[in-house]
Amino acid sequence: MPSRTPRAESLTQLVNEVFVANGALLAAGDALTAEAGLTAAQWQVVGFLEDGPATAAELARRRGLRRQSVQETVNRLLRDGMLSRADNPADARAPLLRLTAKARAALRILGSRQAEWADGVASGLSEKDIETTLRTLRALRDLV
Repeated sequence: MPSRTPRAESLTQLVNEVFVANGALLAAGDALTAEAGLTAAQWQVVGFLEDGPATAAELARRRGLRRQSVQETVNRLLRDGMLSRADNPADARAPLLRLTAKARAALRILGSRQAEWADGVASGLSEKDIETTLRTLRALRDLV
């Protein structure tokens, strides 16, 4: 097996840390959303619909996730009364998903809780480090 360059090794470590951080962020998200009756995955879907209706496929593309996993989350949200379906004039087979009043109430609860949580976590990091990490992750996303 060929040896890795130092840059390749650093990138591998970065990717591993992103996976670990993602797990920690999902756990933190689940803790934040429990009171509002959502999971972190459901919150991600509901949050994207704040800007307006979308199809499950559109949500998956915007989140960079598999459509099937987003559809499972959407189905739970529909059952729980957080989403409703509307006719899609662009594609009758792919209904538009809309937030219900119940989902909007959950988002109001989560808005202040998330802001408080983010302020607490951000207080342990420099603004420069946050900005650098954000730029790096966006560049990595664009490259892969």
